[in-house]
Amino acid sequence: MIRCCMFDLDGTLLDTVETLAYCGNEVLKQYGYEAIEAKQYQYFAGDGYEKQAERVLLYAGDKELKHYTDYCEAYMKFFKDNCTKFLKPYDGIIPLLKELKQRGLKITCFSNKPHEQMIDSLKATGILSYFDAVRGQVSNIPVKPDKTGAMLLLEELGGIHPDEVVYLGDTNTDMKTGLGAGFTTVGVTWGFRPREELAQYEPQFLIDTPEELITILDIKRKELE
Repeated sequence: MIRCCMFDLDGTLLDTVETLAYCGNEVLKQYGYEAIEAKQYQYFAGDGYEKQAERVLLYAGDKELKHYTDYCEAYMKFFKDNCTKFLKPYDGIIPLLKELKQRGLKITCFSNKPHEQMIDSLKATGILSYFDAVRGQVSNIPVKPDKTGAMLLLEELGGIHPDEVVYLGDTNTDMKTGLGAGFTTVGVTWGFRPREELAQYEPQFLIDTPEELITILDIKRKELE
């Protein structure tokens, strides 16, 4: 029986690509590089800000990553002050969260976004109150696809078992996270990566709209009848 829905943040709950591009490009300018088109940030994001910085700099032309350390520091300083610009929940997300609450399910968010900025993002878009527990990137816990943070979230909820969890995400990192943790894993196609990329990892479900999750929950419930 499914008792918990665990969501990725960027590209799953919130459309953040314009935010990431704005912050990344503003910092790139400090080092004399040209701005990168926003859609490219869909492929930079997903594995924590350090990996994102590496991908941005390599794409911009810093092949030896000589600006890496300074860029990371400057990016986080800028991002802390600008992480809520241009944010918006994807269509259908708020009705979905309301429905999950009405069904009595626990709702969590597990992200590689730095934890403080994750909280700021959820607050700014008005959806933080729907969540029973959230966890972003912190210094002492490995980032996804490591499952440690996900297991800690389940402990916070009183020991929910992995087979009672549906995990939703939009990147290959998310597919590895959900499947590696033993969750029912759902790839969402409205986010940062194409359906074909997600399908390679063979998640249990692929969905094109948030409301399709309700159908999955109904299917899982009927399996127990």
